[in-house]
Amino acid sequence: MAKSSDFKKVKKRLEAQRKELLERVELTEDDRKPVELDQSQVGRLSRIDAMQVQEMALEQERRREIEIQKIDAALGRIKEGEYGFCTHCGEDISPKRLEFDAATPLCVDCAGS
Repeated sequence: MAKSSDFKKVKKRLEAQRKELLERVELTEDDRKPVELDQSQVGRLSRIDAMQVQEMALEQERRREIEIQKIDAALGRIKEGEYGFCTHCGEDISPKRLEFDAATPLCVDCAGS
């Protein structure tokens, strides 16, 4: 498979991605807060817009959490010496696939099935 120095680079890359995702979580915290329903403060359309913004922020948060979980799992596989192998069939994951998504747990064949 790959050399130890390659794993160090991948680990750094994954840790940087994780840090960036966590920073985005903090930056968008206000967007995910419940929408104020006081009609004296905002009109109906403004409330609807605010609710849509909130829903989009919540969905983005959900996707970030999934990505953080994938990164954590990949970091765990690096630590255990199992990184680069498909978690389903055990075969090598192609280097190009790992370059595209360093946190991917599946080879192309298993991901497609």
